[in-house]
Amino acid sequence: MKPTILVVGSGASGVHFTLSMLRKGYRVTMLDVGWAKPPIVNPEDNFDSLNENLPDPAEYFLGEEFEAVILPGGDDDYITQYYGFPSSKNYVFKPAKTFDYEADGMVPLVSFAQGGLAEAWTGGAYPLNDAELGEFPFGYEDIRPYYEEVTRRIGINGAADDLARFIPVSEALLLPLDLDENSEDMLARYQIRKTIINKKYGCSMGRSRVTTLSQDQDGREGCTCCGRCLWGCPNGALYTPSLTLETCRQFANFTYIPGMFVHYFDVDARKHIKNVIAESLQDGRLHTFTADTYVLASGTLSSSKIFLDTFQRATGEIVKLTGLMDNRQVLVPFVNLNHIGKAYHSDRYQYHQLALGLEAANPFEYIHGQITTLKTLQIHPVLQNMPLGLRSAIEVFKIFRTGMGVVNLSFYDHRRSENYITLSPLPESWRTKLAINYLPEPSQHQMILNAVKRLRGALRELGSIVIPGTVLIRPIGASVHYTGTLPMSEKSGPLSTSKYCQSYDFENLYLVDGSTIPFLPAKNITLTLMANALRIAEEAF
Repeated sequence: MKPTILVVGSGASGVHFTLSMLRKGYRVTMLDVGWAKPPIVNPEDNFDSLNENLPDPAEYFLGEEFEAVILPGGDDDYITQYYGFPSSKNYVFKPAKTFDYEADGMVPLVSFAQGGLAEAWTGGAYPLNDAELGEFPFGYEDIRPYYEEVTRRIGINGAADDLARFIPVSEALLLPLDLDENSEDMLARYQIRKTIINKKYGCSMGRSRVTTLSQDQDGREGCTCCGRCLWGCPNGALYTPSLTLETCRQFANFTYIPGMFVHYFDVDARKHIKNVIAESLQDGRLHTFTADTYVLASGTLSSSKIFLDTFQRATGEIVKLTGLMDNRQVLVPFVNLNHIGKAYHSDRYQYHQLALGLEAANPFEYIHGQITTLKTLQIHPVLQNMPLGLRSAIEVFKIFRTGMGVVNLSFYDHRRSENYITLSPLPESWRTKLAINYLPEPSQHQMILNAVKRLRGALRELGSIVIPGTVLIRPIGASVHYTGTLPMSEKSGPLSTSKYCQSYDFENLYLVDGSTIPFLPAKNITLTLMANALRIAEEAF
């Protein structure tokens, strides 16, 4: 009989690891806090008809208590800024009272939702190349089959274009979605001016790789351009991990147990995990679950805390997990002068359709940008950042709207000892608090300034200008791409994992989330986490 598997967490990597194991005939139990997504409201309506048909549109778009309104300088301003999460995504960020942390230098986000933080992502999916995998114990050709499999499973659209120099092209890519008018104009101008843009600014542009179906696939309807991406795709065209979780739940050899917060593993004298201790969020009682193999897939911060609590109980020692990484991000708003005053259309795909890359002398220092043109996003965060009164801001906004957009630049990070996670004991309690410390590199600020300067020049060549005073350097932690605390390595050692992400400290423990990533490129790594989870499932079992 095949060993039993227990998976902690239902995020992107966890559900894809689980699906592969189920298809191989393993019995899998998944423990999860598992806050559930609310029902989709009026799934047949597009953005405009939703406004007309809902009895109280303001409650839906801004929340029952207007919690989706972003006030200038508010506590959540660093997270939302120009984007603004709606109340329909509150479940993604709903806390678990059993998880406590303190942070210095970082403002972290965690999710206990079914599907995890990728339930609120914008679907950017970019494979890493050999340069970016340089510190990994495998290369692109080793993980390429699993990139292909994930691409087939979830549906990713894109094109082979100038970005192929930095982003390997999958054979399974779907045709890209139709561009909105602003994006179409920018890409056309790039084709005319790209020789100058490439040489003078080291900038290349092309289509985003987006996890949104451009055609019907596996029971999911292709994108209908309804303009509701931000509030939750009504037909499942925009991939989220909860879709794969639902697929897993169709298997007889799968048991899903929500409402459980995992605290630690119980370990024997040989440092072999015997069982897992989880707390019921309904009544606070502790429960024991047993399996042959245990898999942490609850995200870098949560998985690291479970590991640290386990290690402390097994050895009596509180240790530091060094090497915490995060992508620093910068938002650069712009206006395409060629689209000022043109008609606005809401029936478009809402998120980024174009991407750009700023090359570097060292290929792994590549800087990635996603270009989102303004369509049906919430507009009040934009209006309040204008140096005008409300009435004037609205009138100016109407003129500039179809030309407005924002480039989200991401920067690489690498492991450094000063960035770590450890435990902080709580007085008179067996529980602990997660303690996080992060310091950016001194050279990071200058790197950001240089990248923004290059981007300004490239945008000018495209007929666009960066709006003065609006560039925002997002605080550390805002990207939610946390990695590096238990890095994979072919060299056996404590507080690390093997090539197949098997713990060197506890032999029957695997980690399939970002905690094992040894280097963090500038790209969104969710696709890599899913592909790596498949690699582990197919090659280690």
